[in-house]
Amino acid sequence: MGQIAAIILAAGKGTRMKSDLVKVMHTLGERPMISWPVQVAKNAGANRIAVVVGHQAERVREFFSGDGSITFAVQNDQLGTGHAVASAREALEGFKGTVLILCGDVPLLRQETLSSMLAAHDSRGAAITVLTTHLENPFGYGRVIKREGGRISRIVEEKDASSEEKEISEVNSGIYCVSSEFLFDAVSGLKNDNAQGEYYLTDIVKAAAEKNLLSLAYLTDESEEVMGVNDRVQLSVAASILRVRINRELMLSGVTMIDPSAVYIEAGVEIGPDSVIYPNVHIRGRSRLGKGCLVEPGVVIRDCVIGERVTIKAGSILSESQVGDEASIGPMAHLRPGSNLGAHVKIGNFVETKKIVMGEGSKASHLTYLGDAEIGSDVNIGCGTITCNYDGVRKHKTTIGDRVFVGSDVQLVAPVTIGSNSLIAAGTTVTMDVPPDSLAIARTPQVNKEGWKLKKRE
Repeated sequence: MGQIAAIILAAGKGTRMKSDLVKVMHTLGERPMISWPVQVAKNAGANRIAVVVGHQAERVREFFSGDGSITFAVQNDQLGTGHAVASAREALEGFKGTVLILCGDVPLLRQETLSSMLAAHDSRGAAITVLTTHLENPFGYGRVIKREGGRISRIVEEKDASSEEKEISEVNSGIYCVSSEFLFDAVSGLKNDNAQGEYYLTDIVKAAAEKNLLSLAYLTDESEEVMGVNDRVQLSVAASILRVRINRELMLSGVTMIDPSAVYIEAGVEIGPDSVIYPNVHIRGRSRLGKGCLVEPGVVIRDCVIGERVTIKAGSILSESQVGDEASIGPMAHLRPGSNLGAHVKIGNFVETKKIVMGEGSKASHLTYLGDAEIGSDVNIGCGTITCNYDGVRKHKTTIGDRVFVGSDVQLVAPVTIGSNSLIAAGTTVTMDVPPDSLAIARTPQVNKEGWKLKKRE
């Protein structure tokens, strides 16, 4: 197979979205809809991609900034799909090979389908291959008109179709493989003498037939792959389909989901076999979970690396953190960015961590804040302990050695270092370093005034 390039049509505003945001930048699976066809084109082998932009072009450009494989073509006036493709001529100048034409609002096309379509196009030596599907209700779609031998003779749009043609169930998806040698000559000759006064890209099929060039249909039985997203209802349907795909793949790889219809996992997340995911769990970004993990209801995980056999209890939130093997988190714990927890660590209910390293076997079981700290192994952090890490201007670090016991209701005023094997008495405010093997007590001595209560009553 020769060189592959792609044109992604993304210039439309999307008025039916009822939004100030251009349609292709609405999110699907935690990322803009336009990113899905771009990614599937790359996965199919396209190394040059021209994105045709129009409305809010700068938003689309900004999202893809830094991606050297993408160039942009501007379609200032939306005069039809043929006009949009013609706008990409300069962006693909000098390219020779096969051009994929995809739609920025058709996000569910699978790489397997596109690659198979490309292979069929190449093996048959076609000038054009059109991805088609059968619909029970094809209203609004262009109908595929074939002649003997299964070649496509033309595609007729809904508004231009006769009553007989409207009975055809095989429809155009708007996705094409086209020979570059043929494509731009064909679009330059398009006319707009049709019901909508637009330059239809579909007319290049007729142009190929008139030149006796091979135009083929590549049929997919999965019509959801070519579903366009035009409003928020269709966006939610697409999100549901995507979620089913992702969850199915994970379950087939050995992950148990108690109720997959209520599990929200972003594409690209990795979960090891024998892990169990409960309902209302959200796992996003570049997260990876090892095998044998248990994730209870209401957990949200973003951009985290989780070890093996980790238990994450209900209602916990983890962001940009690392958790070692056989650790236990929650319930209702909050791991903020930069938390790095070793194996067998326990972070209990209503504990918040931020930018800390916590050694193997250490634990903070409840009602604690640990920020900007380095904590050794086998450390016990008592209930109500806080690291006072911010002086109003700068953050400061707390360092705790191995096997330290920190009692309840302790304040560690950073910068401060607690030596290994020390004990910090309950209620202590630590303002200076504690040597190893020491007992630190800093609290007001207790005073008992006998008879005080009785005198108050009298």
